[in-house]
Amino acid sequence: MTKTTSPLTAKVHYGWIIVATSALGLFSCFGLARYAYSMLIPGMQAGLNLSYDRMGFIGTANFVGYLASVLAAPKLLGRLAPRWMAASALLVIGLGMMGIGLCTSFLPIFALYALVGMGSGFTNIPLMALVTFWFRSEHRGKAAGLAIAGNGIGIILAGVLVPALNRSFGADGWRAGWMMLGAICLGIALVTAALLRNHPSDLGLEPVGRLVDASPEQFIHREHKGDGSVLFRLGILYLVFGATFMVYGTFIVTTMVREYGLSEARAGLYWSWVGFFSFFSGIGFGTLSDRIGRRRGLALVFTVQTVAYLLAGLKAGIPGLTMSLVLYGCAVFAIPAIMAAAVGDYLGLNRASAAFGTITIFFGLGQVIGPAGAGMIAKSTGAFTTPYLIAGTLTACATVLAFLLPEPAGKRDDGQH
Repeated sequence: MTKTTSPLTAKVHYGWIIVATSALGLFSCFGLARYAYSMLIPGMQAGLNLSYDRMGFIGTANFVGYLASVLAAPKLLGRLAPRWMAASALLVIGLGMMGIGLCTSFLPIFALYALVGMGSGFTNIPLMALVTFWFRSEHRGKAAGLAIAGNGIGIILAGVLVPALNRSFGADGWRAGWMMLGAICLGIALVTAALLRNHPSDLGLEPVGRLVDASPEQFIHREHKGDGSVLFRLGILYLVFGATFMVYGTFIVTTMVREYGLSEARAGLYWSWVGFFSFFSGIGFGTLSDRIGRRRGLALVFTVQTVAYLLAGLKAGIPGLTMSLVLYGCAVFAIPAIMAAAVGDYLGLNRASAAFGTITIFFGLGQVIGPAGAGMIAKSTGAFTTPYLIAGTLTACATVLAFLLPEPAGKRDDGQH
């Protein structure tokens, strides 16, 4: 008989503790370590007299560090359990962020933020892999979405905390911001080490969800024809997402100020809406993909993103800008949630961790290429109109590619044939 409760809790399956702990990890490695950067840029730039291109290079260092980590993570996961990889990486992130708060020049910050980027990758991949271990297919999208909701909470916290620190510490507010956010990450590293478990069997449990066929054959690893093609197509979709969502996320505040004439305060308020709506993006679309399937879920998300990017590129006025921000927030973290579930559905649990690491390489490449390319185009044209329109075109193509994905060849981890 399948166990459904943890020995540590009377009513809640420990899988949901895994989800909550993973949300805290993603809250740290992305919400604080990455998305808070845009809030800290003005104070850092003024305090250290850094040019715009150097601030851009610092951001690029983070993406390059992230890409390096996703290249190494699949091999390291074979040697270091997800629990300890994530906890160690969060420790590196916290120390790196606090170190940035002590820096007085460009190069140390560049190096430390690259290290923080590596920590983000070494946190994200094992945490998302744990979702595939602890949840069967029927709940996997919802679980991944709940974990990714931590990103949105991080954006909201940074949007509130950093301005408050700037008011309290003045010119050194950005230093206080890095130090405090880093300290939070250190605390969450300890929580992660204490609460994460690598597999339900560690606690004598089964994954959350119905076990349709308990036949021993479900545990036999088999490759299926076309798996490589499916993995490549998922990677291309993740690359498009990585490139386009970072173009928008990196430059939309600048666009609001320079091209729409909004004050920085109002632009910051609008950006905080993204954090609010993003809280629901992974949960909503992840759960929906449990019902309608991964390929339809991916296609729907890319459709929403296409409308958001085209509205920004076509300069549809403040109403269009507002709708663009809402749509972007609603869909921004949906793709990672669905992808985390999709690799388990398509490739099975035996290869889920390695597969997610592989497609995350594509995602990392997109993050490096997208903002850099958009910045060069904007420099030559004087506006971000063209980059947003290109982003919308790419996500429209991704919508079609997602629709053309095959259905998973049975629920391999659940024993369905």
